[in-house]
Amino acid sequence: MATPRVFIARHGETEWSLSGQHTSYTDLPLTARGEKRILATAGALVGKDRLIDPNHILKIYISPRLRARRTFHLLMGSIFDEKSDRVVIDDRIQEWNYGDYEGLKTAQIRALRRERGLDYDADPANGKPEGHVWNIWSDGCENGESPQQITDRLDEMIAEIQNLQRTNQTKKRKDILVIAHGHILRSFAMRWARRDISTNPALLLEAGGIGVLSYEHNNIDEPAILLGGAFVVPESTEEEDSEEEDSK
Repeated sequence: MATPRVFIARHGETEWSLSGQHTSYTDLPLTARGEKRILATAGALVGKDRLIDPNHILKIYISPRLRARRTFHLLMGSIFDEKSDRVVIDDRIQEWNYGDYEGLKTAQIRALRRERGLDYDADPANGKPEGHVWNIWSDGCENGESPQQITDRLDEMIAEIQNLQRTNQTKKRKDILVIAHGHILRSFAMRWARRDISTNPALLLEAGGIGVLSYEHNNIDEPAILLGGAFVVPESTEEEDSEEEDSK
């Protein structure tokens, strides 16, 4: 019995993902290259006996942002549409709300925080023996979301997914596909593995990239990050073996 999997797919390239600008609620389209890469990924990884077999998909969760929904259509659109009973547009998997940092690059965010006295160099003479440089995983975003808020919404979603997979573990359809964004999916992977996101997950997920989560020992109570996901090729039946021999 194959172990259930959760595929996490980051949306394709946008102008801001290319430039390094933080994008949460700004609804940017994919670039032409981003669309081509998603189509190439679909051709290589989606289909019968491929990494993502649509016949095994139990549910698809999609961020409400345009770039995620377009990625879904390019990746799975010939098989599913948003009206399918297996597709959910879900606010819980929208990107981390960057608040005042929307559209800014990391260096610009740190400069802004320095101006506001939030980031600073070590200054023992003034009671600051250690410096502080902004890190989204521990600091969150001004007028946006905190690490705890991200943890809360993801934990709710993960519990729902694991309950679904527990209920359907012996059925053909038991895999989940989540299509969203860079920071929220890296946070999702950390919470899946029951790790605190404030520890700064050393995980990367390229625009248009696919990651795989699963369970150790085929046990829903042992969620794990699957470092290398192989294609699942079904074993042939005795009848199919006999037909193959007859055709030789």
